[in-house]
Amino acid sequence: MQVMKWSALALAVTACTTQLAFASAQSDSKGFVEDSSLNVLLRNTYWNRDYNKGVDDVKTWGQGFIGTFESGFTQGTVGFGVDAFGLLGVKLDGGQDDMFRLKSNGHRQDDLSQAGAAVKARFSNTVIKYGNQFPELPVLAYDDSRLLPQSFTGTLVTSSEIEGLELNAGRFTQDSPMASPARDGGNLKSINVLGGSYQFNENLSVALYASDIDDVAKKQYANVNYTIPLATEQSLNFDFNIYRTKYENDTTASDSFFGNGIEGDKNTVFSLAGKYTAGSHAFILAYQQNSGDVGYAYDIGDGGSAIYLANSYYSDFNNAKEKSVQASYELDFAEYGVPGLSWKTAYVYGYDIKVLNESDAKEREFFNQVKYVFQNGPAKDLSLKARNSIYRTDNNFGTDLNEWRLFIEYPLSIL
Repeated sequence: MQVMKWSALALAVTACTTQLAFASAQSDSKGFVEDSSLNVLLRNTYWNRDYNKGVDDVKTWGQGFIGTFESGFTQGTVGFGVDAFGLLGVKLDGGQDDMFRLKSNGHRQDDLSQAGAAVKARFSNTVIKYGNQFPELPVLAYDDSRLLPQSFTGTLVTSSEIEGLELNAGRFTQDSPMASPARDGGNLKSINVLGGSYQFNENLSVALYASDIDDVAKKQYANVNYTIPLATEQSLNFDFNIYRTKYENDTTASDSFFGNGIEGDKNTVFSLAGKYTAGSHAFILAYQQNSGDVGYAYDIGDGGSAIYLANSYYSDFNNAKEKSVQASYELDFAEYGVPGLSWKTAYVYGYDIKVLNESDAKEREFFNQVKYVFQNGPAKDLSLKARNSIYRTDNNFGTDLNEWRLFIEYPLSIL
């Protein structure tokens, strides 16, 4: 895969021109037990999707328990360890397919559970892990936006031998969706990933990644993130992301929602966001554009969060030929005496969407999110989050809706 080879070469050249600057993390290991941690996240979530155009509304209320154990590494030149997780989701009311699936009798699951583990080894600052994992890469990213997280099974190598440089290489052969206890409910044959990121200094970073999803698609991704410090507590940030995708056949994307019935075998999508921060305030403008005859398809073996683009909210504005613009505002209330409270509002407008014989369909979304994290007391770290999307479309494209997502999360550190 040419881009994968080019990415690896570019990162290798960078590594060769940079001095080793990290002490060995393995040499600082305190031991398997001494460096271990055990955490439980209690997550209660309620979703309400009020559809228009004759589509049935969807309401879901569930309680999730997400337990994660991470051991330390044994001491020595090569350290060994184990990571494990246990998941339990309980339906309190309603149901939707990405939280509680329908059973053969037509009723939804009342609960679902899953457990997984991975073994790991570390030499210096390089870790190799095999087993059930939650990868977070631009071309392979697990989805944790509902009740329980998605997971993958495979091997991932992460190397940080050079200060500022992280290299990743992996192969995964199973995909367990968010609403399924099945280890391979996503029907993934295999996905190979390769790439890395480099932090030149505190203001500039770049990333290059590539993936090959067997019999589905090949993807390449690049990112440049640059911050310009201005006056005190003021800065200007630019974030550029781009994906190039070649689908294995002309139906891979056209069979998905993102293709909207248009046949095609490749596309390029990019976004450029500019963010001006002044104290507790931030103002964002972004432009996103998709070219090619199909939209950008993801969660096709690469995870439900493999879309590192600026205009991704309820809608991802990633349809065929689509262009979209965003204006948003963020406020941190700490400066006003309420630390832990934040608010984000955004408006995104998408146009020139190609749908069947239409070439100028439009969509728009008005997004708001409020979050509060308790800073102290017995409820310290308890978070409350409410997000609302008002979504509208034109030209009989898509379905209008008003959506609420409510989350209560309480992390418990047991070990």
